[in-house]
Amino acid sequence: MKKYLFMALLGGSLFTQQAHAQWVVSDPMNFAGNIANTVKEIATAGKTVKNTLAGFKEIEKLYNDTKKYYEALKKVNNLIGDAYKVKECVLMVGDISEIYVKSYKRMLQDKNFRPSELAAIASGYTKLLEQSGESLKELKSVAGSNVFSMNDSERMQMIDRIYTTLREYRSLVSYYTQKNISVSYVRARAKGDLSTVRSLYGSDVSRYW
Repeated sequence: MKKYLFMALLGGSLFTQQAHAQWVVSDPMNFAGNIANTVKEIATAGKTVKNTLAGFKEIEKLYNDTKKYYEALKKVNNLIGDAYKVKECVLMVGDISEIYVKSYKRMLQDKNFRPSELAAIASGYTKLLEQSGESLKELKSVAGSNVFSMNDSERMQMIDRIYTTLREYRSLVSYYTQKNISVSYVRARAKGDLSTVRSLYGSDVSRYW
């Protein structure tokens, strides 16, 4: 599945759990809603801004505005079971956004990529962001009480499915980043200029290779 999605790209919260597994959606649920909206904005901006460092500042600002939500969520340590999975789902969307923003910003400074290639890479990231955002919206809906008249067991099964889907998306974003960086690495090696690529991507290279 990963290979298929990758080729397609190239071609183209919080909850508290009560007794008896009852879910209560409180104000912190706005984390998921706010993040889902921002992910959509980032994806939309990715389609419209020019693929330059100056144009990318808008996307970077949108991501930085949501970092406070991720940081607050990371501090919550007393969640268990499916409540923990909900938290992890939101954080995985944060990981996906972070990989895109940090990696693509560096790619924009990488002279081994042509403008047309940068546009194609941005398109791939945008598709993955959109899919991740839709999963987060579904999570927000599913986790609400009495949605679609589901019982707790059905709701938790759907949360499990969304959790698994987002894990696949996060893995795919890392894989996609790894493959794009490897193109630059090969080109730099052919020119005898590996030091420039290593300097650009820094220690984060080992995270994706």
